[in-house]
Amino acid sequence: MLEKIKIVNKSSNPLPRYESKLAAGMDIRTSIAEPVTLKPLERRLFPTGLYIELPAGYEAQIRPRSGMALKRGVTVLNTPGTIDADYRGEIGVILVNLSSEEVIIEPSERIAQMIIAGHEQPEVLEVAVLSETERGAGGFGHSGTN
Repeated sequence: MLEKIKIVNKSSNPLPRYESKLAAGMDIRTSIAEPVTLKPLERRLFPTGLYIELPAGYEAQIRPRSGMALKRGVTVLNTPGTIDADYRGEIGVILVNLSSEEVIIEPSERIAQMIIAGHEQPEVLEVAVLSETERGAGGFGHSGTN
């Protein structure tokens, strides 16, 4: 179990933290000097001022905040965004306004959540045939809605 990760914080915000004892994600805030207006269907990369060092076998996932999505129609565009263990640049969050109205993003606003997750890198084998299953190639609603 991973107990600590290293973060350089060049923002004026506190370090990301879990807001409750059983929370899976830490809130990520903007590192902007002035409010930014997102027009309907506009997308923009928001700086966070955070730089992370993860050990091999781990990634940071950047996900939307549910309240922001429901109440304001703003979400993270490439959900989940992945930060690899060998990335050392600033964490940026791509927000998109899916509402029909302009949305103002404030300095230090909580705009996403970050989840630290383990992963594996299995060997990839090319084969001519895959094993059969009852489902087969059925997908994209193949099993129905009820």
